This record gives sequence, structure tokens and C-alpha cells, in this order.
Amino acid sequence: MASKKHPSKARVVVVGSSSIDMIVQVGRIPGIGETVIGGKFHSACGGKGANQAVTAARAGASVLFVGRVGRDAFGKTVVAGLKGDGIDVAHVTADGKEPTAVAFIFVGGNGENSIAVASGANLRLSPADVGRARGVFKRGAILLVQLETPLKSVAASVALAAKAGMRVILNPAPARALPDSLLRKVDILTPNEHEAESLTGIKVDGAQAASKAARQLHSRGVKVVIITLGARGAFVSGEGHSLLVPAFKARAIDTTAAGDVFNGALAVALAEGQTLLDAVRFGQAAAAISVTRLGAQPSAPSRSEIVRLLGR
Repeated sequence: MASKKHPSKARVVVVGSSSIDMIVQVGRIPGIGETVIGGKFHSACGGKGANQAVTAARAGASVLFVGRVGRDAFGKTVVAGLKGDGIDVAHVTADGKEPTAVAFIFVGGNGENSIAVASGANLRLSPADVGRARGVFKRGAILLVQLETPLKSVAASVALAAKAGMRVILNPAPARALPDSLLRKVDILTPNEHEAESLTGIKVDGAQAASKAARQLHSRGVKVVIITLGARGAFVSGEGHSLLVPAFKARAIDTTAAGDVFNGALAVALAEGQTLLDAVRFGQAAAAISVTRLGAQPSAPSRSEIVRLLGR
């Protein structure tokens, strides 16, 4: 059951990346050296951190975003988009040396995608930037971070959150090696199967392998592990649970930000006091809706849409 707290009172702090996404829909994703013509183009705001922040805001949380954009037109567009969703952007810094990040995305006819990112200002997010936001950490319930910004800034965020008594969700994407000193401060780790394999060396091809990978991550200090397995669902390990939670069925046209939407909605549900399994289902419902739409932030659903799919 959801908490009786009003969702607008749930405070989520997101530290992470933002970008402008350049999206081309094609019948199939081209191979190396190949040109595929006849695609459709559009652009939208994206970046894992910003995607998760927008999702959390639309799902009902009060959200503050910490990040960096370029001092350029794209940066203004990113900030305006965040403001449009009611997100506090007081700690979004305009960088004078690097441009706003840009992601180039091919979306195939089956909804799968191929992405290349020019990270720009995201790579200049610093521990000092995070430190200037320390006051909001004291008032937040959940910290949500990813790995498209420097690891030292991620670590600074996690340390501040742990000190403030916040619950920490780390979405370890894109995959990279992580020190145990960081993992020990993480309450909930949310890798997909590829990221789980990168962290553990275990090929995650089903629930049994996911359970084995989760146990290894627990041994490194993570309290709860949620391994997302796409259309198969999510394997949840921790707080007395070790099970595969099936996904909602959806006809996917673009899976680009499904993981980001899952994490943003998960953070909201946990900030409101929902149980772990209810929060996972809340995140899965949001993700299921998102894959039926094109684009990253444009695909993030409203709270009413999530609740309707859940049948609450």
C-alpha cells in the first residue's frame, strides 16, 4: 500500500547528467559502414540524470536536480525543460568551457536503440558543485545518482546523502568498475543485466544467475539489489526478498529511457514510504508506459497514468 503522505511532500534529489537527444527512427539500426535512409528525425531533452528527475517530478515528487550544462542554447533548453516540470534547478551550473551534452540515438523498428554521447559539461560536474547543494540533502528523502558524471562527484553525493540519513539509489549506468567503499554506502543498486555482469563477472541470463549476481553485490556491501531484465521483469534481492517480479506487457516502440523511468518512479515510491515490492511495481508500470512512446523525457508518464495501469 502507498504511504498516506501526499506525493508532493516526497523529496527526491537527483545528481547527474543532462543532454539534448538527436533521435532518428529507422527500420533497422545501421551496421558499421552502412547507411540506412528514410528515417524520421526529432530532438528532445535527455540524459540519464535529467530523465530520472523529470520522471520523479511527473510521478509526484518534489525534485531538485544537481548538474552542469553548457553556456549555450542547448543548455537553456535543458534548464527550461526541467523548470517546465517543476524541478528545482538552483544547483544546475552553466559551464563556460564545455558545451551541453548531446546524444545521437538510432531507434530501430523493434524499439531497440543504439546511442553515442558527447558528454560535454556533464564531465565537469564536480564534488564542489555537489557540496554547494548540501543544504537540500538534509531535507531530502532519496538520493538518485547514475554514472554519466565523474565518479568522484557520484561518491561525494553518496557521502553527503549517507551523512544526511537519506536513502541512496545508485543506477550503475553506463557500466563501469565501482569501489566497495562506494557500494557500502548504497542502499539500492539498480543495474540491468549487462551492468550486473560488468560488476560481478556473472552472465545474467535469468533469475538464477541474477540471484547469484545479487548475492555477490550484497557481499560487497549493497543492501538491496534490483536487476532489471527488460521485458522479463526485475529480480529483487534484499529486505527478505529474492524473486523475479514480472514486467507489465507493453508494445515497445522506443526503449531508450525505460531504465531511467523505472529508477525515477522507484525513487518516488520509496520516498513516499511504499514497500520495496510495491515500489518496484510502481517503477515497472512507469517504464511499461514509457516504451510505448518515442523519446526519453517525452515518454515519462504522469502519476495518474501510472496509478491507472496499477489499478490502484
